[in-house]
Amino acid sequence: MVVRSTIMDTNSFRPEHASELDEATRQLTAKRERLLGESYRLFYRRPVHLVKGLGQYLWDANGDKYLDVYNNVASIGHCHPAVIAAVNEQMQSLNTHTRYLHERILSYSEELLETMPSEINKAMYMCTGSEANDLAMRIAHAYSGGTGIIVSQEAYHGTSALTSGASPALGSGQPLSPNTGLLASPDHYRLAGQDVGVWLADRMQEKIDEMTTNGIQFAGFMADSIFSSDGVLPGNAGFLKPAIDVVHKNGGIFIADEVQPGFARTGEAFWGFARHGVIPDVVTSGKPMGNGIPVSGLFAKQEVLAAFSDQIPYFNTFGGNPVAMAAAQAVLNVIKEEGLQAHSAQVGQQLLNELKGLQEKYDCVGDVRGAGLFIGFELVSDKESKTPNKALALDLIEKLRERKVLTSVAGPHGNVLKLRPPLAFQAHDIDWLVGALDDALHMIL
Repeated sequence: MVVRSTIMDTNSFRPEHASELDEATRQLTAKRERLLGESYRLFYRRPVHLVKGLGQYLWDANGDKYLDVYNNVASIGHCHPAVIAAVNEQMQSLNTHTRYLHERILSYSEELLETMPSEINKAMYMCTGSEANDLAMRIAHAYSGGTGIIVSQEAYHGTSALTSGASPALGSGQPLSPNTGLLASPDHYRLAGQDVGVWLADRMQEKIDEMTTNGIQFAGFMADSIFSSDGVLPGNAGFLKPAIDVVHKNGGIFIADEVQPGFARTGEAFWGFARHGVIPDVVTSGKPMGNGIPVSGLFAKQEVLAAFSDQIPYFNTFGGNPVAMAAAQAVLNVIKEEGLQAHSAQVGQQLLNELKGLQEKYDCVGDVRGAGLFIGFELVSDKESKTPNKALALDLIEKLRERKVLTSVAGPHGNVLKLRPPLAFQAHDIDWLVGALDDALHMIL
């Protein structure tokens, strides 16, 4: 199989790995191949058959326990009892759409909007991040009158026709929209010594000017503020602001895709964009909102949303349904009651410090960077050249899997371990993760 997508194909099972599998796993992979569409991918050369989850842990069909260091779907932890209880209670009374009155969607919106800048005062709901980003792009078109959307060079924003056309991480098999402009990623590791904020703002203006030259009117910039698909590039707090100023100066809007950095993940703030001192025009979110229950949201400045909503009705059958809102409310309550933002900052810093010890120990660990419980662990050929070492990263992923630690890779070269555990991850889990990394690196090298 030709590797074409950094987020789908890099760390995936391939048919040539089948001979290495035990009989039960081989039968399951063969059944998947027979029944499911070929676009699907499984993680790992030896796929993991999971049957149970609790907090930051998962169990496979053999009863083996794993440490989950990748999952932000179950953002507050697998099978959190508060979410289970809220969903069960609401399912027993009513589940319908948003064309009937219901209190849950209103109370949740009111409470969530309080976590936003006051300028962002309108909410809309869908089921997936792709749907939220799709609507955000339509709003950008309506507000600006243009169609040009700028994203980072390895961005992933969804699977709809609009969003996949603005998701270069999906690879060469998925053509980009002719109205999509690719912005160079703010790779602080390789831009050491430069003012990355000024550098990125200059690249933004160049890309907008290029669009204008090609007859494309600029509509907006959509970004995940930690640039996770680009290799987890948090950078210094505030570096993004000059680029957003350029966006607004040129009549575009900033869409903050918070599916990955939002909901207390970065520790420094509830939302990833907030660490940069910017106010987005539109904020989108998805999977962390419902801890596994499909729900997503779009939050916008009233005057920006009005350009779309005053002209076009919007309806999403399951978006904002009472059960989804019950799950979302439970997640928000848990984040507040369990102090998960402060927890993410504290435990994330402890983990970062321990991982930096491995950076000092091994010449192949080029950089360790992160914000809260979102860390990039970059593998290189050597520290001087900073040459990405994809082969080592993929071998390391497999060795971690053998040590019952689950994670994956990111970045254009597939050489950055993306360490993003559920927020239930505790300080006592650090030894398991760092010890497994240390042992695996020692064995490979």
